[in-house]
This record gives sequence, structure tokens and C-alpha cells, in this order.
Amino acid sequence: MRVLGVDPGLTRCGIGVVEGVAGRPLTMHAAGVVRTGADLEIPERLVLIERGVEEWLDAHSPEAVAVERVFSQHNVRTVMGTAQASAVAMLCAARRGLPVALHTPSEVKAAVTGSGSAEKAQVGAMVTRLLRLDAPPKPADAADALALAICHIWRAPVQQRLNRLQQAHAQHAAGRAPASGAPGGTRQAAARSTAAAAAADASTRAPKGTSR
Repeated sequence: MRVLGVDPGLTRCGIGVVEGVAGRPLTMHAAGVVRTGADLEIPERLVLIERGVEEWLDAHSPEAVAVERVFSQHNVRTVMGTAQASAVAMLCAARRGLPVALHTPSEVKAAVTGSGSAEKAQVGAMVTRLLRLDAPPKPADAADALALAICHIWRAPVQQRLNRLQQAHAQHAAGRAPASGAPGGTRQAAARSTAAAAAADASTRAPKGTSR
């Protein structure tokens, strides 16, 4: 599986491409950032991010795209910019029919380092080790994007199995529960009604003082 990881941001949008399967050595194909100037209007910056993501998709033809899930922070302005960049990446992927997965920062850190509270330096060091690189990818946004791709490759098989189990359970439950108005449901309702009427009639005819 080849995955393009996106660490969204308006000024630096980290992007990394990793290929491999869970349980085997992974390979980095490329890593970098899409940059936009802080002096530009937000619509212009989003257009630049879209063009950059599209170029990466064209160049590397990933099978899936993993994007960092935006979470609430105290700096609302930063969150808004990150969310907008994230939406652009998801749009680019969806337009091509590519599956998109969202992973929280803690999920990525836990998958790569074993700790959901790991520092950026630890993430970069483990990415370097897992991808057998000579040095940590620079800038840190590129390393984070690679970590996202690694996390998705490792988590995808488990998530797929869970999805299949949930679907099978839902289908089984739907098959056991007769639909309203279905013959089976009508027969069961009629049987319950008949039994209740018979019991009431027997109780009415029973002699007073007779224990039932």
C-alpha cells in the first residue's frame, strides 16, 4: 500500500509518501512541504495548497491519503487555518476517488513511538529509524506527514477487519429482526394476541375461589 500523509497547515503543509504493509519494512518515496506566504489572502493560500497536493498526487499515485484530524486548541485562528488546509487535502483525494483516513496526533504518536504524548523530536527519530533514513526529515512537518502515512499503513488492516465485523453483525441483526408488516412478524403478533384472549376467557369462566 502506498499512502500519502498530509500534516495540514497554511504556512507549511507537510507531505510524505510511504509504501509498505504492516509487519514488513517500509519505504519512503518522498517528503516535503507545500509552502504559502503569510502575506497572501487565505483563498490564495488555499489555491496554492491545492495545487501542491495535486502535484504530489500526480507524481506518486498513492492508494490512500492520511490526514491529521484537526482538534480544538486555544488558538482558534490557528485551528481554522489548519482545518481549511485539511479540507483542501481531503477534497483533492476525494476528487480522485481515493480513500481518506483521519488520525489524531495522539494516535500517530502512539503508533510510531508507543506513547501518545511523545515529543516531535521522538516522532522524527522513530520515523528516521522505521524508514531507515540517514537523518530525520526536515522540516518537522515533513516528518509528521511521514508518521501519518506509517500510522495508516499499520492501522488500516485492523480497521478493515473491524469494519467487516461491524457490517457482518449489522447484516445478521437485520436478518433476524422481521420487518414491520412482514408475514413472520404478523404471525407472531397474531399468536400473542390469541394466547392473551384465551387466557382472559379462561380466567373469566373459572369458578370463584379457584386458584390458577
